[in-house]
Amino acid sequence: MSRTAWSAQDQAPPRDEEQRLRELGYQPVLARRMGGFGNFAISFSVISILSGCMTLYGFGLSTGGPAVMMWGWAGVGLFVLCVGLALAEVTSAYPTSGALYYMADRLGGRRWGWYTGWLNLLGLLGAIAGIDYGAALFTGAFLNLRFGFAPTPGSTFVIFLCILLLHATLNLFGVRLVSVLNSISVWWHLVGVAVIVGALAIVPDHHQSPSFVFTEFVNDTGWANPFYVAAIGLLLAQYTFSGYDASAHLSEETSNASVTAARGIVRAIWVSWLAGFVLLAGLTFAIQDYAGTQQSATGVPPAQILLDALGTAGASALLLVVIVAQLFCGNAEVAAASRMVFAFSRDNALPGSSLWRRVSRRTQTPVPAVWLSVSVAALLALPSLYSATAYGAVTAINVIGITPAYAIPIYLRLRAGKRFQPGPWQLGRWRKPIGWTAVSWVAFVTVLFCLPQSSPITVNSMNYASIALAVVLVLASVWWYVARRSYSTPAAYGNAREQAEIAEGIV
Repeated sequence: MSRTAWSAQDQAPPRDEEQRLRELGYQPVLARRMGGFGNFAISFSVISILSGCMTLYGFGLSTGGPAVMMWGWAGVGLFVLCVGLALAEVTSAYPTSGALYYMADRLGGRRWGWYTGWLNLLGLLGAIAGIDYGAALFTGAFLNLRFGFAPTPGSTFVIFLCILLLHATLNLFGVRLVSVLNSISVWWHLVGVAVIVGALAIVPDHHQSPSFVFTEFVNDTGWANPFYVAAIGLLLAQYTFSGYDASAHLSEETSNASVTAARGIVRAIWVSWLAGFVLLAGLTFAIQDYAGTQQSATGVPPAQILLDALGTAGASALLLVVIVAQLFCGNAEVAAASRMVFAFSRDNALPGSSLWRRVSRRTQTPVPAVWLSVSVAALLALPSLYSATAYGAVTAINVIGITPAYAIPIYLRLRAGKRFQPGPWQLGRWRKPIGWTAVSWVAFVTVLFCLPQSSPITVNSMNYASIALAVVLVLASVWWYVARRSYSTPAAYGNAREQAEIAEGIV
């Protein structure tokens, strides 16, 4: 690699990705109809600053307040960029739908791949639940503003199920529609942020001071230690900065994936980093009544900021902008999760793998995997019917499931040393410092987000993410002894005959 910068690898000539996939042991069965911008767009759409920042903004108001939200966003974004850069290098070498678990399998062995796959799957399915339930909350807030609708846990859950059904349906039409929607999503997010921040900067007569926005610390968690509270408050940023592995999961449907999927991961992170900081600043400067925002009758603090600053009509219009962005985000996440289900089943890792790996002959889309993804997401969100803190637990499930899965292939790549054969997109001499920074950061946040978020700890306030993580690891361990003879990635263990059967099993 050039000593100047890793971006020099972007100039590498395209290679035959279908042949590369065969070299990795898989028979191509998905349609390669996504370009480089579409691949970037799916990760950018999944990160979705108008989803993560907005849905957890109320959480941030209580766990450290403006100072932690602003500086936490800046710091977390830098560390996540290190994770993305390191992951992009491994993605360039192994551009498959299995992504993280396939990388871990090749670099560390079957068990590394097995547990990475289960963690990745937990995170992706938790992300669908978190994104679409957040969209349901904002939809309820919009209906409250326009029609006096009083959101309840039951009505919000019904809206959530309708959104899941919409995303399943859209994903059944094929990757080309998904790619088009994600491309629209990029501009919708960027223009949406500009419109929201512009309106909040121009219309209100009163704005908070810079010292308030960047130094005000608020602790409503019940914990006395400010450092602990500030650390917990990083969840807002870390939750938003997840899902960028979507570019890797869609690599079998992307042209020149060995370069464009890696580049898509990195670009999605830094563009989101900059735009998200602007959005958080715009919202925080426009707060009119801090306590009133926290206790908003809409149930969504950002909606109250818009309402206080812009009035009912303006707030309603901008809420629609946010809701549409969240719908784009959820749709992209369903696409990524379903490809993970398909790939994991292709290697016989899931119960009922023979069903979940089936692909539609007409659209070349893994239809059963789509339906399984939205169904499990619905089950993960069920506790929200009974607990007001369940949404925070779902978001934490996403973080502690998917984030360790990012670090495992990075760690194994570092451990492999010269045995690793890089793809055309490489980090060169920056590989070790960036890689070890990424692994260290992931270890820190994984422990952090298993900790309780509020005090006193009760049945309702407990952080159930750690329990969900333990349950998944136990189930993965039990299932390992059932499926270990059938589970294999063909490139590592001989090109399994199952691949030919899968190709013939297109429905």
